[in-house]
Amino acid sequence: MSRECQAKLLSTSEFYGPSEDLSTYCEAEFELRRNSEEVFDEASYREAMEMTLFKLKALEDERSA
Repeated sequence: MSRECQAKLLSTSEFYGPSEDLSTYCEAEFELRRNSEEVFDEASYREAMEMTLFKLKALEDERSA
């Protein structure tokens, strides 16, 4: 699955349970890092976040099926 497809899936998916918690945490952490004066690679952070959430969502969906 392409990165664009994964990103679209994540942006349109409804998160619940652990993936919702992780998504909320990641977004808050992203904003904290972005607003700090430290060097922050936003693209790498987003990529890692999307890959992790995609995998977690797939595991949740697998368990609920």
